[in-house]
Amino acid sequence: MSQMTGDEKHGPAATSTLDVLWVLYDRVLRVDPAHPGDPARDRFLLSKGHGPMAYYAVLAAKGFVPQEWLTGFGAYDSPLGHHPDRMLVPGVEIGSGSLGHGLGLGVGTALGLRAQGLTDPGVWVLVGDAEMDEGSNHEAVQFAGAVGLDRLHVVAVDNASATYGWRGGLASRFAAEGWSAVTVDGRDHEALYEAFTAPHPGRPHAVVAQVEPKS
Repeated sequence: MSQMTGDEKHGPAATSTLDVLWVLYDRVLRVDPAHPGDPARDRFLLSKGHGPMAYYAVLAAKGFVPQEWLTGFGAYDSPLGHHPDRMLVPGVEIGSGSLGHGLGLGVGTALGLRAQGLTDPGVWVLVGDAEMDEGSNHEAVQFAGAVGLDRLHVVAVDNASATYGWRGGLASRFAAEGWSAVTVDGRDHEALYEAFTAPHPGRPHAVVAQVEPKS
């Protein structure tokens, strides 16, 4: 991420997601930079799209975009904008950044794959803890739990920026709606991998990754 300079106001949003993104793309997601539109791919949706520097860095490291693009981050003629654009950046599934949209899109994606008979691809949505204050996310959590969207996964990066928080922690909100849910250290790669790959038959799965933003 050190190659990306300019007017970036969401540094903590980027640094708090870096470890999560790396473990997902390095060890979990079934995606191929040579075939980013493969119907059998896993889908990763960055709902926390207002801080995409870590996302771009990981996409570049994994060969989805040229590393040379990083130095132009946020420039007028750069495809790497302050919010990711699925029409400009290979591997990006949605345009995002507005709080509260990504999880609903993830539910719709999982339903669409199910309707097409594509039961193998996983759908992964990365949200922030403050974003979970949005009512649209609560509706998505309730619906996904009720219909058993077991190919849906949420990674909630909790850097203690939420206004309200939840008694018992954010994972309790998911568990109350029938999700499998676990809270882990968001900097511990082995703990993240174990949480990401934990079995959750018949239920969607949420991983709350607790982090302290790096300066």
